[in-house]
Amino acid sequence: MVVEGEAFSRTYTVQREHLARHISLGDTGILSTPNLVAFMEEASRVFLDEKLGKDYTTVGVRIDVHHVAPALLGSQVEVRGRILRSDGRRVTLWIEAWSGKTLIGYAVHERAVVKREEYLERIRSMLSSRAGG
Repeated sequence: MVVEGEAFSRTYTVQREHLARHISLGDTGILSTPNLVAFMEEASRVFLDEKLGKDYTTVGVRIDVHHVAPALLGSQVEVRGRILRSDGRRVTLWIEAWSGKTLIGYAVHERAVVKREEYLERIRSMLSSRAGG
């Protein structure tokens, strides 16, 4: 069960594959925005999966991200979130990402609750219709 106001956190380490490729500082670099978004989405999904049980999952449908400071290679990024709203079909979350005492990003993120097997069947149907032409 998803409860408004409920909070979560998950920590990630910035690895080489998470770096912005166009900005190099010799042997180091900074976390790219797409990877910051990936951290936020994964932390939200994992938290909600634990709340919903094995028959349901969530898929991201909207995220409004502000990437406000860099995080360096090797640094820890803690993604903190809380549920703003939930109506059973959609969940809206407030998310912040911190590297130490520095806020590196924040977002409003919306996820749709789906029945896992029905959603997988929808994807299978899309794939099979594409296979023929």
